[in-house]
Amino acid sequence: MRLRHITGSENYVKESPKVIHDPSHHKGRWNAVFGNDHPIRIEIGMGKGQFIEQMALENPEINYIGIERYDTVLMKALKKWEEKEKDGTKIPNLYFMSIDARLLGDVFEKEEIDRIYLNFSDPWPKKSHANRRLTSPVFMKVYQQFLRTDGQLEFKTDNEALFTYSLEAIPTAGWHILAETCDLHHDPSMNEGNIMTEYEEKFSAKGNPIFKLIAKM
Repeated sequence: MRLRHITGSENYVKESPKVIHDPSHHKGRWNAVFGNDHPIRIEIGMGKGQFIEQMALENPEINYIGIERYDTVLMKALKKWEEKEKDGTKIPNLYFMSIDARLLGDVFEKEEIDRIYLNFSDPWPKKSHANRRLTSPVFMKVYQQFLRTDGQLEFKTDNEALFTYSLEAIPTAGWHILAETCDLHHDPSMNEGNIMTEYEEKFSAKGNPIFKLIAKM
């Protein structure tokens, strides 16, 4: 994925109090970061942060970590958070990280994460790039290192080819698919309580169906 670099984004992220800059230091001790023993849920590739910020606001009894490897994108999420703070809206149960998802096994301890969200991930359409897809067996094995045995992974996309691939790749990695839909917004059961991402709003406004699955180990 090619992004337009924004000058100063690295320093902006580096100086933010909402970004955990040495995440491996907190492995096995993330509850100390939040100051409580609430469940911890993560979104990998959170983009501008609309989904995870809203999740954190609606569920104060759950802790959230938004993960975005591109500082240019993470800076936009941080600015949105700062706007809420200025308006008096506090989100103490949310932090951010800038890190490659392949390294998350070095950041979280076994059984430390309650749920994983993958929303509108890069489809990496070339077959030679299949291992870069966040639902590939390569990444599913990374998630196994820290997701609770009773935890779940939720995946949403507008890309039918990526969804079809994921329906095959996830079981190949030893996971079980609990539920799936090829039209989320017209599926009353799976759409209940759904919070849309920026991409989801954009694609659904065009009439594109949204695909979703839920999986567990």
